[in-house]
Amino acid sequence: MRTPIIPVAVLLGFNGGFVDTAGFLGLQGLFTSHVTGNFVTLAASLVLGLTGAITKLLAIPVFITVVALARLIGNRLADSGRPPVPRLLIGQTLLLFVFFVLATVLGPFPDGDTLPAVITGIVGVMAMSIQNAVQRIHLASEPPTTILTGTTTQFAIDLADRLSGRASLAGEAARKRFHALLRAILSFGAGSMAAAASYHFVGLRCLAVAVAVTAFIALLKAHEPPQETGMLM
Repeated sequence: MRTPIIPVAVLLGFNGGFVDTAGFLGLQGLFTSHVTGNFVTLAASLVLGLTGAITKLLAIPVFITVVALARLIGNRLADSGRPPVPRLLIGQTLLLFVFFVLATVLGPFPDGDTLPAVITGIVGVMAMSIQNAVQRIHLASEPPTTILTGTTTQFAIDLADRLSGRASLAGEAARKRFHALLRAILSFGAGSMAAAASYHFVGLRCLAVAVAVTAFIALLKAHEPPQETGMLM
C-alpha cells in the first residue's frame, strides 16, 4: 500500500485540535480531549460560579473508564487476530457522529449544567478518550495528537540542540523526531484555528468536519498492513 499523502498522525492532530476547540467554545469551556484542562476549568467554574462544572467533573471518570474499555476491547480484538485500531477508530467516528447530532439538535448550550449540555459533552469526551487510547497504545511512536505541552517542550529542546549544533550528534533519529514534533504542533494548531473559524459561522454544526476526518482515518488504517506497536516511554 502506498503511503497516504497526508500522514495519519497529521489527521489525528488536526482532529484533536478541532474537537477540543469546538467543545471548549460550544460547551462552556469543556475540554473533550484531555483531563488537565478540565481540572483547571472545573476549579474556575466552582470559584467564579460559571456553568459547566457538572460536565467537567463527570468528564474525568468517564475519560478513565473509556480509555480502560478501549484497552480491553483492543486486547480482545488483537487476541482474536483482528486489527484493533480501525475498529476503535470506527467506534470513535460513531461517537463523534452522535456528539454532532446531539450538539446540532439540542444546542446551543448557554447553560453548561443543563442535562442536554451534560449528555452532549460527555459523548464528546467518550469519543476523544478513544483517540487518546489509540494514540498511547497503538501509535506511541508518534507525538501525542490531543495535548501539546510535552510535545512543545521537547520541540523547544530539540530546536535549541539544532541551533547549537548538538543535534548532529544525535543523528537521524533526532532529525525525524524534530520533524514529527513540528508536524504535531502545526496540525493541532490548524485544527484549532479551523474549528474556531467554522464555529463562528455555524456553531457546533462544525463537528461534521471531525466526523468526516475520523471516518477517513479509520478507512486509511483499515487498509494498512499490520504493524507492531511500541510503548511511549
